[in-house]
Amino acid sequence: MMFSRKTILIAVLLAGWLTAVATAQSSERPERIERDPEAELLEKIQVVEHLGDKLPLDLAFTDSTGKAVKLGDYFDGERPVVIAMIYYRCPMLCGLVLNGMTEAFKNMKMTIGEEFQVVVVSFDPLETPELAAQNKRGYLAEYGRDTGTVAAGWHFLVGKEKNIKQLTETIGFGYAWEPTTKQYVHKASIQVITPDGVLSRYLYNVVFEPKTMRLSLVEASDGKIGTTIDQFILSCFHYDPATGTYAAQAMGIVRLGGFGTMILIGLVVGVWIVIGKKRRNRHVLSGTNPSSPGGGEVRGGE
Repeated sequence: MMFSRKTILIAVLLAGWLTAVATAQSSERPERIERDPEAELLEKIQVVEHLGDKLPLDLAFTDSTGKAVKLGDYFDGERPVVIAMIYYRCPMLCGLVLNGMTEAFKNMKMTIGEEFQVVVVSFDPLETPELAAQNKRGYLAEYGRDTGTVAAGWHFLVGKEKNIKQLTETIGFGYAWEPTTKQYVHKASIQVITPDGVLSRYLYNVVFEPKTMRLSLVEASDGKIGTTIDQFILSCFHYDPATGTYAAQAMGIVRLGGFGTMILIGLVVGVWIVIGKKRRNRHVLSGTNPSSPGGGEVRGGE
């Protein structure tokens, strides 16, 4: 059968158009990319800092005695709070975090339950108040201070999955269940919270410098706890996330230099006054007049 040139031209154009459409549709299909399971796991356990965010203080938990509590019960508007997200059956990392935290507390003059509070929350919804109580007894004994005061300020909680997730998401604390090892995977991090429940500082690792812990608490309290010297140090130093410690800043060095100069001047003036008093006392005892030239004698009437 013969085809006209017009028919052939239309057929060629139609074939070209169909090919173009098929190519476009093929390019729009996303390629299936095999993701690395380890990379996915690492992505889930990141700690994303939410500094300045307020914790949901109405969240319900259960304390180590089996009593129903709310997170807000531990925020009194006066004392800052240290929060540690762990799970009690953790074979290693959680214990290292709690041990490091306890060691820092032991080397601080501040006392748990007096200047600040501590809240330990399990992110495993299957854990029980009995496990929380067991951990509380152990760490109170390790801390070794007045257990009456400390016990009222150091809290170990468990909770339901929904509330746990809301708290960890607000904090930015990531964790994931690893089915092969049957363990939770997470990073080592604790948070310092203001007395009103606002995220103030994130501290990392399993060893915490007592000075950094103390200054973090003083900073979070907005001057409600700590000494005058602590406040002065905070005006001269700022927290360096790279090192996890408080480091001197340029203006702080100027303030520190000025403060040191004032102390030096004060010492010099103090020494001069003491020396002057000793001279006057010595001259009085020897019967001489220190104000006369050469320290002349004080003569009686003739």
